[in-house]
Amino acid sequence: MLVHLRLTVPTTLSDDVVSLLMHEDRSANLTVTRGASLAPEGDLVECDVARELVGELLDRLKALGLHETGGILVTTPTATPFAAARRLERSAPGDPDDAVIWESVIEQCYAASRPTVSFHVFLVLATLLAAIAVVTDSSVLVIGAMVVGPEFGTVAAIATGIVLGRAGLTWRAVRLLLMSFAVAIAVVALLSLVASLTGLVSTDMVTRPRPQTGFIWHPDRWSFIVALIAGAAGVLALTTARANAMVGVFISVTTVPAAGNLALAIGTWAPSEMRGSIAQLAVNIAGMVVAGIVVLVLQRLMWSRVLRVSQRLFSRA
Repeated sequence: MLVHLRLTVPTTLSDDVVSLLMHEDRSANLTVTRGASLAPEGDLVECDVARELVGELLDRLKALGLHETGGILVTTPTATPFAAARRLERSAPGDPDDAVIWESVIEQCYAASRPTVSFHVFLVLATLLAAIAVVTDSSVLVIGAMVVGPEFGTVAAIATGIVLGRAGLTWRAVRLLLMSFAVAIAVVALLSLVASLTGLVSTDMVTRPRPQTGFIWHPDRWSFIVALIAGAAGVLALTTARANAMVGVFISVTTVPAAGNLALAIGTWAPSEMRGSIAQLAVNIAGMVVAGIVVLVLQRLMWSRVLRVSQRLFSRA
């Protein structure tokens, strides 16, 4: 898998950047268009690089100061059907699916910590689905609420900000998480109150035995263990571009279901369920953040070494 770099390079840095890319034996399709860049005034430089080397190459470009005075754009082609691409992939260390592009991870985390309208709407809808799941004791609706909930990226952003020393990112993510859950719970609690006053739901519907959904407000040691595992899997999927694994993460933790149960308990006034729901929500978020921090620290310290060892083992196999 190759990654395409599009660089707008000031004239003063152009020779250094081109020299760096020309001497990189794991890049291809290097092109230079002199004078094509108007802001900053300089050249347009493009090339394709093995995904495993992008992080190292970006660090070297930053060392030249290109991120301060020019532009760096990283994109992933949908297909690279040429012989040089296969040679690049074979010569690069490790597997492209295991490569971590930290700049991409940081961008995703900043995006996940923005308080967008769509984020709040999705969380409100997910919390509402979870509340209906409680009333109907439907495990299917619980799973649906988990999948609709958009909160994992924000939880991952908290861990990323802590590990990478970006306090601003951590604070933005924490603020968004607290504010969005507060809004979603308040909206669904208000709807629950209206439903309670009109006789659509009652306290008995919330407090009765619920074999399919009772677990969402009964935290135990397994709740924390599952949150740890899900958080580790989610952060690993985020950093290695394994988006297909994220759905499994979404349906493993009971953050949104606990929020829905809490909102419904407030609307129908069931204090015991309120306490259990708050505990479940806190346990899940804490577990995911802790697991995310551990995974990110290990990746920063040992990932390159692990990839080299795995390459030798798999090559022998």
